[in-house]
Amino acid sequence: MFGYRVPAPDEAMLISGGKSSREGTPFRVVVGHGTFVLPVFRKVRFLTLAMAEAEVSEVCVTKQGIALTVRAVIAFKVGNDEESIVNAAQRFLSSQDEMSVLTGRIFSGHLRSIIGSMTVEEIVTERQKLATEVLDGSKAEMAKIGLSVDSLQIQSIDDMKLGYIAAMAAPHNAAIQREAQIAQAQANQAAAEAEQESQRRQAEYARQTAVVQAQYKAEVDRAQAEASQAGPLAQAQAQREVIAMQTELAQREAELRQQQLVAEVIKPADADAERVRILAQADAEKMRIQAEAAASHNRVALDRMLIDQLPLIVREAAQGLSGANVNILNGADGLGELASGLVSQGMAILDSVKKGMNGGEPENRGELEG
Repeated sequence: MFGYRVPAPDEAMLISGGKSSREGTPFRVVVGHGTFVLPVFRKVRFLTLAMAEAEVSEVCVTKQGIALTVRAVIAFKVGNDEESIVNAAQRFLSSQDEMSVLTGRIFSGHLRSIIGSMTVEEIVTERQKLATEVLDGSKAEMAKIGLSVDSLQIQSIDDMKLGYIAAMAAPHNAAIQREAQIAQAQANQAAAEAEQESQRRQAEYARQTAVVQAQYKAEVDRAQAEASQAGPLAQAQAQREVIAMQTELAQREAELRQQQLVAEVIKPADADAERVRILAQADAEKMRIQAEAAASHNRVALDRMLIDQLPLIVREAAQGLSGANVNILNGADGLGELASGLVSQGMAILDSVKKGMNGGEPENRGELEG
């Protein structure tokens, strides 16, 4: 809109040519908003409120008489209140760059004054104290020209190659170097220990890996061995089963053979033993009869008895031959000869019995026959 003016956020708009808002000020101050300005009748000027800086490099003499070159940076700006804006505008509105020059000169003077009351050691070790004292000393003077200081930083302190600061710092440098060497040695030792620990862990991991691999290999070898032995083991098991069956069959055959031996050998032997026992009983009975006959001199009766016993004797002899393995030759003629032989044997046995019973007494036999 024609005649409406608005200052920038970091500017103060100064309107001259009319009645100001304050008594004794040649212009009206507008900050942060716009306003109507009558052309021709009013004149508008702008004053920066932005941050500015001034650099100071000053040779200062300390309390000890040692010259030091001190470099500092001051951050400042026009104050936000209307009084500061009016003061700054009256001094710097036509040449606002002069604010940095004047600020540097003000701080140079205060810096020389403060350093002249301090020793090198205090200046070097207490820079913040130096900056605070300089700020406090210049605050009122800066306020008169409408400026406010935000910060003061001491950038460097140089003894211009006199070696005083270096000598003062030597013990500290030596201590720092010593501590640095100790720290470096400790760091090296820690690094070596870490390296050893790392190598130990790597070796342990390698050992564990080797153990696991060996276990896996052993399991694989065992599985392969079992697989390769499965066939022979199965064959051996089958052979063992066959041998067991053969053994059982042999045992059964032995039992059967034993039964056959019992039937073929033991029972016939028992029969022979029974026949011998019967013959022995017959002999005993014969002896008893002979004794009785001899006692009674009844030879006729004895002969008759012997004749009656002849068939029994022949039959017992025949039974003895029944269990024997006898081969008969010539068919029926051979069988007749065998029977005749048995009768002859019976007669011979009877004759022997008679002779035994006579006992060498022919006279008694003659008497019996007569």
